[in-house]
Amino acid sequence: MSTATLDSPPAPAEAPIPTFTVTMMVRRFNPEVDEEPRWQDFDVELYPTDRVLDALHKIKWEQDGSLTFRRSCAHGVCGSDAMRINGRNRLACKTLMKDLDITKPIYVEAIKGLPLEKDLVVDMEPFFASYREVQPFLQASSKPEKERIQSAEQRARFDDTTKCILCAACTSSCPVFWTDGQYFGPAAIVNAHRFIFDSRDEASSVRLDILNDKEGVWRCRTTFNCSEACPRGIQVTQAIAEVKQAIMFGKR
Repeated sequence: MSTATLDSPPAPAEAPIPTFTVTMMVRRFNPEVDEEPRWQDFDVELYPTDRVLDALHKIKWEQDGSLTFRRSCAHGVCGSDAMRINGRNRLACKTLMKDLDITKPIYVEAIKGLPLEKDLVVDMEPFFASYREVQPFLQASSKPEKERIQSAEQRARFDDTTKCILCAACTSSCPVFWTDGQYFGPAAIVNAHRFIFDSRDEASSVRLDILNDKEGVWRCRTTFNCSEACPRGIQVTQAIAEVKQAIMFGKR
């Protein structure tokens, strides 16, 4: 071992990562004891890199184990942790605390328009019922001996709407959906769009007939709430407009 190594000063200790305390206002509801939802506050110590989902985990693990919410992948892919954060629909796993105004309480509540089950959990069955009704799967009568070929242009035609993760952020941000539970909602229309404009599919006319209904695309009021809420950046309002055009003038 060299003398230089022996005489080298120790490496300086890394500075501790600063933390901050945030007040989380969570809208709670336990159907067994509550007649109406209520707000409950929690003070949580967090790091700048923590997300709203991390804050909810800390509350559940360290303060109140009864707090109920959905989450799975925690990386913005499964879509299960959609909720209203400071009045906007977002994924809790993608919302960094440092991007919010932490000098004020952070308000977290369940998404709107779907039956509330407990705390931040809603009944997703009405949402998935609309999704299933638009027949969101490839339908083709032929049985080719090899894969069905598409050009890059044909694939690009519906590329945007393949990104949907069925989080319901768009549908539950729609004022029409809040007031009319029969409306298909943006997510169902987006998933219909994905197959309507797929060159390999042969059931576009069926889906267009389904959506050419009083509770279909014509209920959309083009408020753009859905596009703003989508965590995947899908141009939801544009997709709905393209389905309307296809109903009136045919696919282009």
